[in-house]
Amino acid sequence: MSKSLFRTKKIESILAEGSDGSHGGGHGLKRVLSMKDLTFFGIAAILGAGSFSSLGLAVFHGGPGIVILFIITAIACAFTAFCYSEFASRIPVAGSAYTYAYASFGELFAWIIGWALIMEYSIGNIYVAYSWSDYFTSFLEKIGVHIPQYLCTSYMEVKRAMANGSTNAAVLEAFDKAPVIGGLKIIFDLPAFVINILITMLVYRGIKESRNFSNLMVILKMIVVGLVIIVGGYLVFSHGLTSNWTPPNDEGVKAFMPNGFSGVMAAVSGVFFAYIGFDAVSVLAEEAKNPQRDLPRGMILSLIICTIVYILLTLVLTGAVNYRKFEGIGDPLAFIFEKENLNIGWMQFFVAIAAVIAMTSVLLVFQMGQPRIWMSMSRDGLLPPIFQTIHPKYKTPSFATIITGLVVGIPILFTDKTFVLDFTSIATLFAFVLVCGGVLLIPRKEKQPGKFHIPFVNGQFIFPLIVLGSLFLAYSLSANYFRDMFNFDFSNNTDYTSGKISFMDAAIPNISLIIFWASAIILSGITFIKKYSLIPLMGLITCMYLLTGMSKNNWAWFIGWLIIGLVIYLLYGYRKSKLAQ
Repeated sequence: MSKSLFRTKKIESILAEGSDGSHGGGHGLKRVLSMKDLTFFGIAAILGAGSFSSLGLAVFHGGPGIVILFIITAIACAFTAFCYSEFASRIPVAGSAYTYAYASFGELFAWIIGWALIMEYSIGNIYVAYSWSDYFTSFLEKIGVHIPQYLCTSYMEVKRAMANGSTNAAVLEAFDKAPVIGGLKIIFDLPAFVINILITMLVYRGIKESRNFSNLMVILKMIVVGLVIIVGGYLVFSHGLTSNWTPPNDEGVKAFMPNGFSGVMAAVSGVFFAYIGFDAVSVLAEEAKNPQRDLPRGMILSLIICTIVYILLTLVLTGAVNYRKFEGIGDPLAFIFEKENLNIGWMQFFVAIAAVIAMTSVLLVFQMGQPRIWMSMSRDGLLPPIFQTIHPKYKTPSFATIITGLVVGIPILFTDKTFVLDFTSIATLFAFVLVCGGVLLIPRKEKQPGKFHIPFVNGQFIFPLIVLGSLFLAYSLSANYFRDMFNFDFSNNTDYTSGKISFMDAAIPNISLIIFWASAIILSGITFIKKYSLIPLMGLITCMYLLTGMSKNNWAWFIGWLIIGLVIYLLYGYRKSKLAQ
């Protein structure tokens, strides 16, 4: 039983079923995407909700020094991108991390990854739809069109706010003016629901249409973001605001990191959210003209471009306005051009347009990713055969696309941003960990012209030294670091009876750190013996470290979701799997 749960699938079989070039019968998806298209899809996925919403909170925590965190996170994502590229070069079919896990870890882990990726693409797209609605309604307000609050606010958001005694005017308006049918107040986010329908229709029609629309959105988005950087940057220098890059901290000392490096690291979740999506490019491997060459280039290039954009945007934001003013700001790019700041009304209008465009392109890429993962799972027998149905005219996974639209659309009517956000980041990091670990397990191959090969750097001595150096650095920065990590008695400084903070809320970070360091030490020993490659090792360890920042709610939702998935697998996928035949 246990052996069959970890049965792996041969790469040759995956290629044959995926109709890769010289394999299969040519009944797969259309190969129409060039390197430029893949790069644009990557930019479309990355430069979206994170840059237009979570960037303000990140700046508030870390100040101008948040630039450093963007670089660190980009490096971590780059290690992971190399691993995705290695797999994409060997297995150029749809399925992303799910397919890669099937070839390295086996069927059970493949199912877990496929199930977890629903949290990244489908559930994550619900959050993007909500954010799109916020910017869209704000844009309509600027041109004099008003949508009633009860038609642009989620029901759960209003319910939770009213239960907590909120005084927010928008929430009160939605609650007071909502029509009542059968004793139930009609409150839901109509724009979010409608954009999901429109995006689903576009993705259903075909990859060419989606590609052309995405490319157009990316061009318009980059033009407006470039305008923000140029105009904002010019005003920072012309108004003599460069002193904002070294603001005084609480002690009055001017510093690039006013809250120290700990303040910068406090913004990890917001910054990482800004990068979520670059892996979605790998899902399009089966529709790329030359996936072995173009997919890695598109993924890495989109990461580089977006990192440069994020750095420039951060410098403009922190130069235009003191970082402390970004507390609670959900539209930071528009905020810097308000009257009390740079005072340019027409730029606020352009930023509103850019935000709507950015969110639309992110919705498109994620909505394309999920059906292709389900299609791959269906090919393996883990889902019913109908999920691999290809539309005879549009050559898209038609049924899976419709189901994705429903999975995203229906929860929009009864969830809210908080619930959705707890689902997203942890699933993405979990997938990254398995992809990087999977590269370590597959055998090395001979270099072939025109195909991507992850550079091999022997980690036998380097990786253990990095781990030892990190242990020493942690101790040097705080002599109590390891003692505090094993200290689970928080009674001296925390009131757990208030109900606001539970013992587990305080214990989870310690447990996560203990598991992380133990894993790092064990991995160092294995690397010394096995001589693993350094790049996937660094991708694995950096993503594992980011997982230590996940909260109790993150882990609770994730584990609950996995249990549901395992029940479905054991009842259907395990018996119906093609490897079981």
